[in-house]
Amino acid sequence: MPVVHLVRHGQASFGAEVYDVLSDLGRRQAEATGGELARRGLREPLVVCGTLSRQRDTAEVLMKAAGLDGEPRVDPRWDEYDPIELLRRYGREPAGPPEDRQGFQRLLDHALEAWIGDLDHGGWESFRTGAFTALEELADELGPGRDAVVVTSGGVLAALCGTLLSVPAAGTVALHTVVVNAAITTVTAGRSGMNLLTFNDHAHFTGERRELLTYR
Repeated sequence: MPVVHLVRHGQASFGAEVYDVLSDLGRRQAEATGGELARRGLREPLVVCGTLSRQRDTAEVLMKAAGLDGEPRVDPRWDEYDPIELLRRYGREPAGPPEDRQGFQRLLDHALEAWIGDLDHGGWESFRTGAFTALEELADELGPGRDAVVVTSGGVLAALCGTLLSVPAAGTVALHTVVVNAAITTVTAGRSGMNLLTFNDHAHFTGERRELLTYR
């Protein structure tokens, strides 16, 4: 059966004027993930990513580290939501580039749960459905003997895994909170549909590589 490896992008530039740029650590994370994917011996992997710079750059770095040729396919359905717009609508927008990671995460968690619960005007259902449709179409394209690697973001991963596990809004937010940069979530596609095999696998950031472990 086809297997889709969903990779969260490497660490971006939190607190900088432009967030959507991989940090030096983020590039090292992407390299380590590429090495881990090579170790797994993927079957003619098709690599896809969203349009955001941090997603595209992660895909390119991990492809090089994994020894994969070509360029990743770009699909905007794998893009992250806009966290600042979310805070503006459902919470408190930071006055400038956020510096307190934990404080920012608490504000974002609150806004995300409100967004998920806003059935009339929030747009969460469109975001979630778009990502899940992209996953289903990709699995159909792969067929039984091929794998895919998708570089996306934490919000998309939470939406997909929350859907697969049928969890409520609070559960989706909890999934979003713990997603590790450049971790690997694995989904299989069989006769029974899409199934979550592993979530947030970051074993390649343990031991001597523990310093690569980040959440934001």
